[in-house]
Amino acid sequence: MSRLELPPGIEQIAGPGGLAMLDIHTPLAQARLALQGAQLLHWQPAGGAPVLWVSSTARYAPGQALRGGIPVCWPWFGPRDDLPAHGFARTTVWTVRAAQVDAAGVAHLTLGLTDSAASRALWDHAFDLELQVHIGTTLTLGLTTRNCGNAVMTLTQALHSYFAISDVHAVTVRGLDGCAYLDKVRGGVSSVQLGDLRLGHETDRIYTGTTAPCVIDDAQAQRRIVVAKSGSHSTVVWNPGPEREPLIHDLGAGDYKRMLCVETTNAGPDQITLAPQASHTLQALISVM
Repeated sequence: MSRLELPPGIEQIAGPGGLAMLDIHTPLAQARLALQGAQLLHWQPAGGAPVLWVSSTARYAPGQALRGGIPVCWPWFGPRDDLPAHGFARTTVWTVRAAQVDAAGVAHLTLGLTDSAASRALWDHAFDLELQVHIGTTLTLGLTTRNCGNAVMTLTQALHSYFAISDVHAVTVRGLDGCAYLDKVRGGVSSVQLGDLRLGHETDRIYTGTTAPCVIDDAQAQRRIVVAKSGSHSTVVWNPGPEREPLIHDLGAGDYKRMLCVETTNAGPDQITLAPQASHTLQALISVM
């Protein structure tokens, strides 16, 4: 990245595996963001516990997807033929475009990614991708895609948030009652959520046609994590459960119990189509109660 003068409270460090990271320390929160993937790995509001989860066996290496935090899945979500799963944005080093801490103590970061020969070999479009992150007692992430080319582009995407929880068997996810979903564990069959969602077995669902906030009610931790959103009409809920955990190389034994993904997405049938020079912003707003 081009070197940018950082304000007090934001420091660039060499993180695990030598990856460049930004450490944020303000009176309102602590956070850490890897420049590879513009991936937020840690957010802890002052006086609270960490809100995000990172795998105990996460692999910190150039070009390696890192399991945990909030990966940016773009310009596609999930597998795609012989191409990298969840796209290339999460394994590419982004540029820091702006960084400041305002008078209230909120840290504001802007990171950017543009097309290159490497990206066009995978996805032949001219683009500008920008992530704005606002870190305080609440957390806001806004992912803006700009079509800089002369052809229409269609994409799927996610802010693939991994949340730290006390025990997946004991949490409840509210806000999806009555929503249709595609059950990927059952081969993509369509179902409808009845009541609140409780987990404990492998869960991989794309909830469609929903713009509502979700609430992770973690009674054991005595907190609720609220995930509101805009620019999104689908929500993904994922946990590998005890069934799939042993098959995932970068999950430790029992990791599935301590994490839950409730993701702000445009996935499955929910796709974004951008005319030349058009833009779209996907935004997640995360708070703790």
